[in-house]
Amino acid sequence: MGGERVQARSWAGELKALHERFVHRFSRSEPRETALAYMRGLIAPLERKNGWTLAEEAGHAGPDRVQRLLNRIDWDADEVLNDVREYVVENLGDPDAVLIVDDTGFLKKGDRSAGVQRQYSGAAGRTENCQVGVFLAYASCRGRTLIDRRLYVPASWTEDRDRCRRAGIDDTVVFETKVATARAMVRRAIAEKIPFGWVTADAGYGFSKSWRSELERADVFHVMATTRHDTVVTRWAMDHPVHDLFPGLPRQKWKRRSCGDGAHGPRVFDWARVEVRPWHRDDRRHWVIARRSVRRPEEISYYIAYCPAETTLDQLIHVVGSRWAVEECFQTAKQECGLDDYQVRRYPGWHRHMTLALAAHACLTVLRARELDAGKAETDPPASSPSVCPSSDV
Repeated sequence: MGGERVQARSWAGELKALHERFVHRFSRSEPRETALAYMRGLIAPLERKNGWTLAEEAGHAGPDRVQRLLNRIDWDADEVLNDVREYVVENLGDPDAVLIVDDTGFLKKGDRSAGVQRQYSGAAGRTENCQVGVFLAYASCRGRTLIDRRLYVPASWTEDRDRCRRAGIDDTVVFETKVATARAMVRRAIAEKIPFGWVTADAGYGFSKSWRSELERADVFHVMATTRHDTVVTRWAMDHPVHDLFPGLPRQKWKRRSCGDGAHGPRVFDWARVEVRPWHRDDRRHWVIARRSVRRPEEISYYIAYCPAETTLDQLIHVVGSRWAVEECFQTAKQECGLDDYQVRRYPGWHRHMTLALAAHACLTVLRARELDAGKAETDPPASSPSVCPSSDV
């Protein structure tokens, strides 16, 4: 019990310190206090984390103050998120970190919640009535957390401006594909000079040649999943199918490697790469990477990489493996920080809840990173040299 009390005090103290970074974003004392109480409730061991339970945890007579914070009081969630990102960079920042784009669904009933419709939900693995949020994760060897979020608003909504206004979606919000949202998030990270070395995403985003081209023009290194139907420029063709690059590859070109630990142990596959785009800078390379299942060799996934010339296959595999960090972020943020446990229907309220949930998750991630550092300091001999983060850690 003593250890639990110490841990609870540690969480409360760190959350308050993070809250102090953006307390100036609120013009009145009530929303300042409610925002801190809201985040405390999000990481509390509550079975449900809705307006009533969070209000009870904060000692409020009802959910009115919580609802005002999310729906009525004027504050800029993007400004608060900027402060949270600065906190993440200060505590987890690494020039070799990976930015990971992905989306997740939030199941909903009815048709009044902003952006809701029947659409594919990655969380459910099927088409459901849901909202979909596009997120950006930051993964370094010290930890991984979510640093950006935006609600996807389908064309069925943006084509009905009256419906949008009822859900708090401003007339300036126009239809934007998920890829366009992802591009904007990465541009923001670059503009804010967030330290990172790579960008990665699944095929739903990585298939976009225009986005890959934009990243290359900005000299941003990336490893993007794509589909077997994608094409690349080679010495033999301008539109060479990626799946046609590997059937004749010598057996010794395939390397059996783990791309990190999964729920059932190391994720081991056979990997190979073929250089493409022969006309490029001397210090840069373009590769197509194939990941083949060990048990079912007919199952092959493909990735397109832009990277420094000296980058090894193992380093590229490390970046590919880092993509699972965003799934871990979704899982822990939903289980521990109430990411999907909200009762807001309006567009601003969704972004406000997500911002405070991301802040809570960042706080827990930083605390765990410090605990790992403290544990390592206790076990390492004083004269040991600094260690390098192993590829399986990300």
